[in-house]
Amino acid sequence: MNIWEVILAFVVVVLMLVALLANVLVLMCFLYSADIRKQVPGLFILNLTFCNLLMTVSNMPLTLAGIIYKSQPGGDEICHIVGFLETFLTTNSMLSMAALSIDRWIAVVFPLSYHSKMRYRDAALILSYTWLHSVSFPIVAASLSWVGFHHLYASCTLYNKRPEDRTQFVIFTGVFHTLSFLLSLIVLCFTYLKVLKVARFHCKRIDVITMQTLVLLVDIHPSVRERCLEEQKRRRQRATKKISTFIGTFILCFAPYVITRLVELSSVVHINSHWGIISKCLAYSKVVSDPFVYSLLRHQYRKTWKDIINKILKRSSINSSALTSESHNQNILQLNE
Repeated sequence: MNIWEVILAFVVVVLMLVALLANVLVLMCFLYSADIRKQVPGLFILNLTFCNLLMTVSNMPLTLAGIIYKSQPGGDEICHIVGFLETFLTTNSMLSMAALSIDRWIAVVFPLSYHSKMRYRDAALILSYTWLHSVSFPIVAASLSWVGFHHLYASCTLYNKRPEDRTQFVIFTGVFHTLSFLLSLIVLCFTYLKVLKVARFHCKRIDVITMQTLVLLVDIHPSVRERCLEEQKRRRQRATKKISTFIGTFILCFAPYVITRLVELSSVVHINSHWGIISKCLAYSKVVSDPFVYSLLRHQYRKTWKDIINKILKRSSINSSALTSESHNQNILQLNE
């Protein structure tokens, strides 16, 4: 292994550990908090977490083995199963993010009718569609033997070994990425830009009320006035930062890999193997960022996982104090004897 391969292997190990820890923590929050389970977006987050965890324990270890040994890890059957899962889980994750954006759009743009438009039944129907949509492509690929170990990405993924099927595989790959990556990106951009528009409108209304109040309160202290103006500025930037994070992480993590897969179909352009693995690692990094972007940094999840940690620490503290007390009593008995 050269230095680049050592670095890439180390990156995959770090991504696996962080992804496993973060997604398990999201799952614990979901199971611990009844309030989170009651919310409709919790179903989409649970589905996204399920996909991320399965990707972490199935695909990432084989990619790591592919980088280290520079060959297909395991037999053909294992590779076909993992390649099937990679295609299914990636598509399902993208569509889950699109479903979350639709949920936010309805909640912000149609707040009064949100509970009638987005019920558990509606969320279950959306999830059913995402699973049906996601599983259709790997089924077609597996039936046509277009799943295998790809040396460029050191992964079991979509791969055509037969030159006579090149045209069909090019069409299939183009349709697949159009109806997974591009479709999800269009939904994300449309819904979140609508949300941003409504958020800015409300910010302007609040700003007008704030300025009118500051004008009326002539005796207000300058420091209070400055804090109000700073909060006004932060309020305008908050929605923009959140939406930029949602769309930006999606593009940054998935676009390099998708573009590489499409460019690879052209026999004219040569792609460096290191770049192929880097683009794969970028796609894996979405598994790491999703728990923080959609869950753990939100107030409700922060409160829940802090409660879980405090409960664990309190229980361990009680156990340790009980053990200390027990050992102290035993020492006293031994001295009395």
